Amino acid sequence: MTEKALRPERASRPERALRLGTRRSALAMAQSELVAGAVRELTGRPVELVEVTTYGDTSREHLAQIGGTGVFASALRDALLDGGVDFAVHSLKDLPTAPHDGLTLAAVPRREDPRDALVARDGLTFEQLPAGARVGTGSPRRTALLHAYARSHGLTIETVPIRGNIDTRIGYVHSGELDAVVLAAAGLHRIGRTDEVTDFLSVDTVLPAPGQGALAVECAAVNVDLAAVLAELDDPYTRVAVTAERSLLAALEAGCSAPVGALADLLADGQVVTEMRLRGVVGTTDGSTLVQLSTTGPVPTSHSDASALGRELASEMLAKGAAGLMGERAL
Repeated sequence: MTEKALRPERASRPERALRLGTRRSALAMAQSELVAGAVRELTGRPVELVEVTTYGDTSREHLAQIGGTGVFASALRDALLDGGVDFAVHSLKDLPTAPHDGLTLAAVPRREDPRDALVARDGLTFEQLPAGARVGTGSPRRTALLHAYARSHGLTIETVPIRGNIDTRIGYVHSGELDAVVLAAAGLHRIGRTDEVTDFLSVDTVLPAPGQGALAVECAAVNVDLAAVLAELDDPYTRVAVTAERSLLAALEAGCSAPVGALADLLADGQVVTEMRLRGVVGTTDGSTLVQLSTTGPVPTSHSDASALGRELASEMLAKGAAGLMGERAL
């Protein structure tokens, strides 16, 4: 027997698992697992979820009071920068609009349903709610647009500020404390609870938050190889749409807790996408006054074109008095 045969072959070292930072809620974990599965398929590498507690998870204050913008993202971003995780998944609507030094938005996967959804007692739709119905939401945007929707149909509702995860919020309806709650349809889809929806609210009536239904996949800017892999998850149509929406939000100098809605629709001629329509709305929280405008143009082919579209519509909205409807604007 030769000397070579006596030496054991050196086993190839398995690649280290990629660490995906995520919030601890059931929704965040479900969203992160969707991305983790796609990354495993792309790379053949294991991906482990690393739970990170954010300020938004521990604070009991209402989001409008703690300034919504970034409260669910800052701890995840810190973990990216200090090397505790390799990449992170956020709900895009929770991310501040300004770029973050040292990080790159590597991918915006294909968007889920952007609509808001009503979960009401007794299977009621919004228009079937009784006079004075108590409707729970933690969003000033939803508060404003729900009151405007009710007003346009001769209804009266009371909006009640709520916090908590999806179970907690729906639990207010099951316990009888509230008649209904309004949640993002995308989240309910992702955790398999669409069957509890009693009414999907049309975007023609209740415009969603900028970026609602989309995910953001971030990593450290120095990790160029990982960024290139994650970029394969990017959906170009979703990317330009949410870029326009978030550019509008930034140009209004409003954070994600402001009563601002925006949605960019891609308009198709048959099977070919030809134009993009961007709609924006700002309103007082009682729904009595809205500034709502839209613009349509060619589908942007670059980040700068999409951003310009958002800025242009925001400028028109400001000229119509939008600034006076938002309360304290973001700095």
